[in-house]
Amino acid sequence: MRPSEARRSLGRSLRGEVSVEPVALEAAGHDGSHLAGHPVAVVAPRDAPDVVALVRWARRHRVPLVARGGGTSLDGESVPADGSVVVDLSGWDAVREVSAEGRWARVEPGVVNARLQDAVRPHGLFYPPNPGSWQTATIGGNLATNASGPRSFRYGPTRRWVCAAEVVLGTGERVRLGSRVAKRSVGPDLLQMFIGSEGTLGIATEVTVRLAPRPPVLRGLVAPLPPGARLGALAVHLAQVPETGLSAVEYLDRYSASGLADERGAPWAGRSALLLLEIEASDAAEADARTRRVRAVLARHRVRGRLQVFPDADRLWDLRGESGRVMDEQLGSRIREDVAVPPARVDDLLGAMRRIARREGVRVHTFAHLGEGSLHPNIVVDPTSAAAGRIRRALYAAALRLGGTISAEHGVGQLKRAFLEQEVGPVAVRLLRTVRAACDPDGILNPGKLYPPPARGRSSRSPSGWGGGRTSRG
Repeated sequence: MRPSEARRSLGRSLRGEVSVEPVALEAAGHDGSHLAGHPVAVVAPRDAPDVVALVRWARRHRVPLVARGGGTSLDGESVPADGSVVVDLSGWDAVREVSAEGRWARVEPGVVNARLQDAVRPHGLFYPPNPGSWQTATIGGNLATNASGPRSFRYGPTRRWVCAAEVVLGTGERVRLGSRVAKRSVGPDLLQMFIGSEGTLGIATEVTVRLAPRPPVLRGLVAPLPPGARLGALAVHLAQVPETGLSAVEYLDRYSASGLADERGAPWAGRSALLLLEIEASDAAEADARTRRVRAVLARHRVRGRLQVFPDADRLWDLRGESGRVMDEQLGSRIREDVAVPPARVDDLLGAMRRIARREGVRVHTFAHLGEGSLHPNIVVDPTSAAAGRIRRALYAAALRLGGTISAEHGVGQLKRAFLEQEVGPVAVRLLRTVRAACDPDGILNPGKLYPPPARGRSSRSPSGWGGGRTSRG
């Protein structure tokens, strides 16, 4: 089938919009990483039956589909394989239902995290996961990568807050996963399998999330850190002390902190590394008491500088979320990493990072979800260079050696899939491939992501009449 015929066939199969305009294709070919792909069409389905029709069309023509929301992924999760059709769900942004009594919200996958927060605030509720990109990232994207954020110190990642999802599998079948009940024992949890699958098992058309009561007081605290502070011991101690109300324990190195001050007017003085905290309380008096407890813990770790108070912690997280964009402006091309170790091993990982940087002659700027041992080193090097490959391999090896992971919250995508087996082992990879084959037997959903590359010679070619690009069945 010639490309023009294929596109006409696609247009006849759907009620939604189909665009082949160069501007739309260029915009859909990128995410937050340095990678790029070349889709041949961008489709905006109208509803779930439209997604079913699209998947069935793609199976008939063996055309890859890549679901896309805010396009904020950092490891190539939403970068399309050449010859793909991008399924643009950014317009699916309705909050369909909020239950204050049941503490849940039923939303479309294109709802931006921050918009969901605004929608549930009048009910005295909030959605705890707040990734740094929460002003632009969508709930569907959060689900696809199991995103986290500062408040995951207390509340955990996305998978703890999604209770149900409606999904169109790669077979073209619709399935509802999960339930709104508090407990359920009906076999393995298929919803949890879907969360973090990066769009390789199905396309979510609706998501039901749990909500939490919004604390009357969410106080942000900023503390300057002395040189040589033992961050791991501090993180462990903060997690152990009762009645602090801590919901976030974050870290900015001195480069990140000064960049936010210089470029975004962050109201902290000096050029030291910073500890960023959030305290929840029922009123100002309780917040003051909890602040005193936190201050006592900090003093035991030689953190005795003036505590700066943000009465509205969301303002602090908005500033913290600008770290990546400030580095884009100041540093340009770089590796944007996401590794984690048990909190007690944070200093060991930071030491390993410094050794890698010295060996390669590069700079490292780091911010972190310190309370969970989750670090985001930004390494100033051309991400396409041989040095970048060496640095990634050494960094992942260090994280695994210390009992950690190659990805705490960004996902695997294209950039890390070659390293997945090092962490989970060949048996787990075989199980993952088996699940993938059951949900997407033709390998059309987001190929080339998450699963390790197949053995040489086992790739599949998209139809030459459509796009002609190579796509991996991995």
